This record gives sequence, C-alpha cells and structure tokens, in this order.
Amino acid sequence: MITWAGWLIVLFGTAHTVGALTVLGAGEHAGTWLTGGLWDDSLFTMGPALSAYWLSINSFGPALIVVGFVVLWLARRGITPPAFIGWALGGWTIVDNVLSGVGFGQGLIVLVAAGLLVAAAFRAKRLDRAAAADRRLEPVAS
Repeated sequence: MITWAGWLIVLFGTAHTVGALTVLGAGEHAGTWLTGGLWDDSLFTMGPALSAYWLSINSFGPALIVVGFVVLWLARRGITPPAFIGWALGGWTIVDNVLSGVGFGQGLIVLVAAGLLVAAAFRAKRLDRAAAADRRLEPVAS
C-alpha cells in the first residue's frame, strides 16, 4: 500500500515536470533561464519565460518526486509514513483542482496515493494498539 503510494507520487511529479518541459513547451525557455533572463522579470508582470519556469522547474512536480522517494524509502525500512503526509497531499490536491478548474483527472493519481497513505497510517495505528493490548495480556514471568 505504501509502496504503491510512493510510486504514484513519483509518477505524478515526474509526469508533471517532464510534461511541462516537453509537451507544454516550457523547456523552450531554458535559454532564457540559463542566461539570467529571469532575474529582472517580475512576479507581477510575469512574462512567458517566468511562467514556464513556474510551471515546470519551480512547480510542485520536483517536490512531489522527493516526497514520493521519501515514502518509498520509509516503506523499504518498514516505517509507515505519518498520516499528515497523506492528509496534506489530499487537501492540497483538492484545493488545487477546485481553484484551477482542471478537474480531478490528473489529480486523481495524487488523491489515490494520499488515500493509501492515510489508510496505511490508520492500519499501522490499529496494529500498534492490538500489539500493545497483547503485551498487557502476556503473563508476567516470575
């Protein structure tokens, strides 16, 4: 469950970043980015190169890749990620899709991953409680 969530998050972050750079053409502005062309641009009068930068390299895509790999790292060590990661990703995705009007086509991937993380956290909590109850029922060695 956790591994699936991690890979879905990595997939979405990668698809968003690579898609913005290639399919949406943001990468065409790389020359401007690499020659300092963004330094004089303003967020208030955002030109095409700065807009493309915010859509691709400075978007949440690269951060999602990192979050996904952290989730995978935790899963490989048998550590359940805290529920707040799933809640935060789910909430952010809902707000993003409602405000942007894009709909939940692409965001559905992150919502599924968020749900898997929340479910895994609740499952781990339930198992921890059951294990603690079992320890209380064990006879004390004299």
